Amino acid sequence: MKIDYNSMKASSYRTPRLEIYPDRIRQNAAAIVEQCHKAGVSLACVTKVTSAHPAVAAAMVAGGADMLADSRIENLWKLRQAGMTGPFMLLRLPTISRAAEVVEVADISLNSSIDTIKALGLAAHAINRRHKVIIMVDVGDLREGVWPDKAAQLVIDASGVTGIEVIGMGCNLACYGGVIPSEENMKLLVDTVEACRQASGLPLPVICGGNSSGLPIMTEGRLPDQVNLYRVGEAIVLGRNVIDRSPWSGTRQDTFIAVAEVVEIETKPSLPIGDRGQDAFGGSQEFVDRGLRRRVICNIGRQDVVVDGITPVEEGIIVLGGSSDHLILDVSDAARELKVGDEIAFYPGYGALLALSTSEYVQKVVIAG
Repeated sequence: MKIDYNSMKASSYRTPRLEIYPDRIRQNAAAIVEQCHKAGVSLACVTKVTSAHPAVAAAMVAGGADMLADSRIENLWKLRQAGMTGPFMLLRLPTISRAAEVVEVADISLNSSIDTIKALGLAAHAINRRHKVIIMVDVGDLREGVWPDKAAQLVIDASGVTGIEVIGMGCNLACYGGVIPSEENMKLLVDTVEACRQASGLPLPVICGGNSSGLPIMTEGRLPDQVNLYRVGEAIVLGRNVIDRSPWSGTRQDTFIAVAEVVEIETKPSLPIGDRGQDAFGGSQEFVDRGLRRRVICNIGRQDVVVDGITPVEEGIIVLGGSSDHLILDVSDAARELKVGDEIAFYPGYGALLALSTSEYVQKVVIAG
């Protein structure tokens, strides 16, 4: 794909900026919604990597999202203020100190602590609501969730809390421990839910099998029929299989583009000159001697983006690294002759998109079509 970013300079767009293409995100959402619904799985579309940008959320809704989910209370408020009607799910385990906000802004939350559930129940009862809870079980990734043999007691205790409705159970995989969803850990989740049903007498109709990492096992037909909800973000917003970051079937990967501006061009050695200590971030970078190279500095840095998580749109440009405020590139083999003031575009990975979306120094530009 060739984009002439320099032809856009007469517009109001500044740099650095993050270009958002909601029509492409809608296409991705529709493709994954179709895949999930075909397998009997509902889809909670996750907005957190874009800081719940309204255009992204609207694209997910237009693509058929069954609900929207985010890890930040502030982002859920943003969705409501943008006119979204939900239902809304809070992904990060709630804190007791913000229980009142949780029950006001979120319809559903993920929980693993009876103390928190009690606080949510008190807050919900105070405003005459019943807050829906999904109990999280740890099936091996070692992030949130009770151990399976403790799940039944938690379900029983939670079911007795006024203002709380325990609607199901879930798990998280491929995050902290990088554990891939499998027939074995999904069976463990399903068996745990069944044991909790027997112990509590609750129907527990919702079984949430995890996040984008669960899509491969689902499309391969290896997901237990009982699993009926996924929380999917990256596969929609970036069109990636999160197991290996390969393109996901039916999606496109040009949904976001980061753009930075050239502020310096010089021919310099590949190796620093002089005694070296740690860099500004306490690291020690390794350098390869390629002789004299044409180097560019752009106006974006590690305060705004994960510099090793971006890929130049144009061939022949190499990301060398960056400091807080500057991105350093090798453009010796670039197809065009770059000059100060030119713009260079990049495809962001997940971590880079998260930083770009969060940074107040990066302009967010929604581009239709």
